[in-house]
Amino acid sequence: MSRILVGSAPDSWGVWFPDDPGQTPYTRFLDEVAASGYQWIELGPYGYLPTDPERLTDELASRGLKLSAGTVFEHLHQDESWDAVWSQIEDVAKLTAAVGGRHVVVIPEMWRDPATGAVLEDRTLTPEQWKRKTDGMNRLGKAMFEQYGVRAQYHPHADSHVDTEEHVYRFLDGTDAESVNLCLDTGHISYCGGDNIAIIERAPERIGYLHLKQVDPAVMAKVDADDLPFGEAVRLGAMTEPPRGIPDMPPLLAAVERLGVDVFAIVEQDMYPCAPDAPLPIAKRTRNYLGSCGIPSVRFN
Repeated sequence: MSRILVGSAPDSWGVWFPDDPGQTPYTRFLDEVAASGYQWIELGPYGYLPTDPERLTDELASRGLKLSAGTVFEHLHQDESWDAVWSQIEDVAKLTAAVGGRHVVVIPEMWRDPATGAVLEDRTLTPEQWKRKTDGMNRLGKAMFEQYGVRAQYHPHADSHVDTEEHVYRFLDGTDAESVNLCLDTGHISYCGGDNIAIIERAPERIGYLHLKQVDPAVMAKVDADDLPFGEAVRLGAMTEPPRGIPDMPPLLAAVERLGVDVFAIVEQDMYPCAPDAPLPIAKRTRNYLGSCGIPSVRFN
C-alpha cells in the first residue's frame, strides 16, 4: 500500500522569517511539533533551524524528528537571475541532504509585497518570462539532483506568477518530470480558485509532494472583493484548520491514495503572526482530524 506521510512545518507555528523576535523560537517549535505527534518536518526559512548539519541532526534526533524537505524561493523569470537563485538553492539543498531530506520545495517569489501590498512587478509574465522560468526550473532541478540528490518540488503560491490552476498546467507543460514536479499546496490552489482533485487527476505523475491546508471561504470572499495582499489575508484568517475550510480533506486524500505512491503531506497552516500558545493545540487537533479521515494510507511515521 502507498503511504501518505503526514508531518508539519515551521509555518504552522507562525514562522515566515529566519530571524524574527515575534516568532516561535526554534527549540519551542521542535518540542511542540514532537509533542503534537508528528515525526516529519521541513526546514522552514533557511537559518531558522540550525544550519550546521551535525547540530541540526542532533536537535532532530533528540526529539524523534526527521526532515522531509527544505524550502526556498525563486525568481528565474527575471534577467540574470540564475546565480542569485542558485546560491540560495545550494545552501538549502546541501543542508537538506546532509540531514537526510530528499526534497526541496521551490516557491515562486510574489509579485507584490505580502505585508504592504506594494506592487513589485507586473502580475502577468510575458511568454519570454514564462520560458525563462520553466527552462530555469528544469536546469535547477537537474542541478539539485545531480549535485545533492534532492528532488525539486514546485509550489504554486498566491500572489505569484504560478498561482491559478491554469498557470499550474502551463508550468507543468513547460517543465520536465525528470527535473521538477509539483508540491501541491491544497490551500494555495483553493485560495486561487483552483480544483485540487482536478489537478491530481490531470497530472497524476507530477504529484511529488503535498502541503495540506484549508482556506476559509468567508475570508476569501473579502480577499477577492478587495484584492487584498496575501499577508493581510493570512492575518484575517484566510488559512484555517481543518475541517473548517476548503478543500474537503477526505476526498482529496482519497485521490492521492489512488495514485499508489509514497508521498509526503506536510501540514502547513499560514499563521503569521500568531500568539505563541496558539499553534500547539491546533497542531494536535489537525493531526487527530487527519487521522480520522478514514484514508488507510495516511501515516505519521
